[in-house]
Amino acid sequence: MFGLGPTELLIIFGIIILLFGATKLPELARGSGRALRIFKSETKGLMDDDEVDDKSTVEQREIEARRKALDAEPDVAPQRRDDTIT
Repeated sequence: MFGLGPTELLIIFGIIILLFGATKLPELARGSGRALRIFKSETKGLMDDDEVDDKSTVEQREIEARRKALDAEPDVAPQRRDDTIT
């Protein structure tokens, strides 16, 4: 790996522990893992957008149709009734 031997890797790992501390390393690894998963899902989403939407399931098409129907409905404010006793 890049011409580094086990001694060099141990020295680099020791410097990383000194810089960040042993308690921060799992947090850094977890954060970088999340970022990598988000990046992969976003790039996969971009690739999927290029494909035809015919591959969507029946449920996905129904959900999309409901969303479009809800977006098309006008907002109707409830009418206020004044029931006053005279």
